[in-house]
Amino acid sequence: MSIRQIAGIFALATCGFAIAAPLPAGADEITDALEATREAYEAGSIVEALQELSIAQALLQAQKTAGIVAFLPEAPDGWTREVDTDMAAGMMMFGGGTGAEARYIKGGEQIELTLMADSPMIGTFAGLMNNPAMLMASGGKLEKIGGQRFSLMDGEYSTLVGNRILVQARGSDEAAVKALLETIPYGDLLNYAP
Repeated sequence: MSIRQIAGIFALATCGFAIAAPLPAGADEITDALEATREAYEAGSIVEALQELSIAQALLQAQKTAGIVAFLPEAPDGWTREVDTDMAAGMMMFGGGTGAEARYIKGGEQIELTLMADSPMIGTFAGLMNNPAMLMASGGKLEKIGGQRFSLMDGEYSTLVGNRILVQARGSDEAAVKALLETIPYGDLLNYAP
């Protein structure tokens, strides 16, 4: 099961709470939620305090996700792009981090591009990607795209930027996948700080 699938399952499970929980009104929803957390705690309502704290955490995560979404390339000419930020909610279950995914569609062709930052799950990939011999023994190969060293395994391109940001892409048209990966500003992504 891929990270996208795991994150998607958790996002669906938590979606009901996010819809049912009313968002606090005001100019700064995060500050309002934190204030509501404090008030509920002082009133002795631990359950309400935890609910408000969850709302504040979700709002902060949304801000963090918006930062990484900015690195998803625009759709190439003739393609459309659909951005999915639901995976960020699922990442909380696996220790945190943030991420976003885009699907690029042109007729019957599709490319999926995922960016994931500061997740403990990235360590799992780092061992394989930083060890070319192990990668090749597992049936993978290495390619340079956009100045980055990518592994290619089972039709999926993967790279680590600064050992903290995972970039993964797969699609039906390998040339289009590579062309899309070349448009990512890896230098700026290296300095991504939510």
